[in-house]
Amino acid sequence: LLAPAAAFVAPAQSRATVQVQESKDDLADLAKELNPVIGFWDPLGALNLDFWGLGTEGTIGYLRHAEIKHGRVAMAGFLGYLAQSTDFVSGPHKILPFKGYTPGLTPPEQWDAIPLVGKLQIFTLIGMLESYGEILPVHYTKGGQPGYYPPIKGNRPELVLNLYDPFGFNENNTEEEKAKGLVKEINNGRLAMLGLFSVLSEATTPGSVPSLEGIIPGYSGNPMIPFEGDFSLFGN
Repeated sequence: LLAPAAAFVAPAQSRATVQVQESKDDLADLAKELNPVIGFWDPLGALNLDFWGLGTEGTIGYLRHAEIKHGRVAMAGFLGYLAQSTDFVSGPHKILPFKGYTPGLTPPEQWDAIPLVGKLQIFTLIGMLESYGEILPVHYTKGGQPGYYPPIKGNRPELVLNLYDPFGFNENNTEEEKAKGLVKEINNGRLAMLGLFSVLSEATTPGSVPSLEGIIPGYSGNPMIPFEGDFSLFGN
């Protein structure tokens, strides 16, 4: 997947880079800003670990970037789950969205109904975007900004919008406004991770989330096995 990702890469541009290595004390301060009630909480001592020889600060950068990215994916996933539960998406439709489409399916069932070649195309696109996101002026494990995603607009004719801030709403924000926005994004991402797993838990184990009982339709498959209905690496 690294080769296709290279197609997104624009010519190198000279730009100033700022080192933003964070320490455990920095995260303790951020934790108070994120949630003054809970504050800093690291029960597993992850911030004292050294992942792959990155050092403590490199590991902190990795974990910070991972949380921000997972929060963004969860926000998209939770909103996607809600959207796919509406009649506008689940159908019926006069024109079938894809071969094998069946109206009235729940969001996990809609994924199962997508042909294997369609699923592979989606995963290939994800892999390309993931690979491109690692091509950074300064990597987040070496002092780069956690959560930063490089612009893709204009790198190819069909790329007319950036993945992050596609409409440029935050272009003129001050550094203080950006810092406040990141705090809101992290908190929203944490809530979305809880929300997404709540609906998935209720779908697969009815009654596991009492507040959602009778609201989220059941699902007999396993959302953690995306190709469950297509093939298995370990047999049946």
